[in-house]
Amino acid sequence: MKLLVLPGDGIGPEITEATLAVLDRASAKYKLGLEWDIREIGFAALKARGSTLPEDIQEAARKAPGIILGPVSHLDYPPREQGGINPSGWLRVQLDLFANIRPAKSRMGVGLTGKPMDLVIFRECTEGFYGDRNMFMGRGEFMPTEDVAIAVRKVTARQCQRISRVAFEWARRRRKKVTAVHKANVLHMSDGLFLREVRKVAGEYPDVELDEKIIDAMAALLVRIPDRFDCIVTGNMFGDILSDEASEISGGLGLAGSTMTGDDACCAQAQHGSAPDIAGQDRANPVSLILSSVMLLEWLAAKHGRPEFDAAAKAIEKAIDDSLQSPDTRTPDLGGKLGTRAYTRHLTGLI
Repeated sequence: MKLLVLPGDGIGPEITEATLAVLDRASAKYKLGLEWDIREIGFAALKARGSTLPEDIQEAARKAPGIILGPVSHLDYPPREQGGINPSGWLRVQLDLFANIRPAKSRMGVGLTGKPMDLVIFRECTEGFYGDRNMFMGRGEFMPTEDVAIAVRKVTARQCQRISRVAFEWARRRRKKVTAVHKANVLHMSDGLFLREVRKVAGEYPDVELDEKIIDAMAALLVRIPDRFDCIVTGNMFGDILSDEASEISGGLGLAGSTMTGDDACCAQAQHGSAPDIAGQDRANPVSLILSSVMLLEWLAAKHGRPEFDAAAKAIEKAIDDSLQSPDTRTPDLGGKLGTRAYTRHLTGLI
């Protein structure tokens, strides 16, 4: 099975190299038969080919059984007409990767609040206020005058149903609780529609408890009682913000896995940014992208009926948890001394 690998910008190539080393080890041990189709995107592709996401790579993404995407510096890309395409946004819309699944787990015992955390945030990521992906043509924001900017929020019943169903399916396999996060007290129509569809889907899962929380209260509750939550379902912007908050509370963005998932495609993507300030210094923590790739292995196992992929995923995750128990075998962002390459060597030795 040949996966498409897009290393990205900043620390992307370093943590992608580390991720592939870990996956190569697991592939050899569990006979996964993984191969890599590595393509250049981001600023390197823009300089060489005039686009951050050239058309042949777009076509490769449509055909790939799975994708590994390193972090990208899309905020610094030029306008689209000058070749600046956000690879993450493009993949979500064009491959219908509507579900951004982001676990937050306190892997070093307890999180920053002193309480354990083990929850998953399900973020609908093709709509909402995100102007680069919520319109068929053009952007979902505009300026009628130089002093007025207007953003359009798009919410559809279909996507609310789909993300809700993914959350309830996961909850059924976990602790059987879903928390729907909204701002329906202010956004009466759009979040009212979201809640309507969540409640409809909840009716199909009588064994799963549905809880509802307003976004501002939820942000506070994640700090105060993170251990009370299991599966959290919400829209694009709220999910983006809450998942970063949850990941920091659980131990840091460097430990946060993430996938963009649809019915027929899945992309592993580190939850953090490209960190250009430490690029090339052998200081980057590769765990986020490795854990994202673990989630991709789990998706491939379910999609193709490959139990060996599940076994490999469990082995990698256990190796990561074991490696984090001592500061001596952590990267600098977690109080350790190991660089990217040394940590990767240590981790592969545990698989």
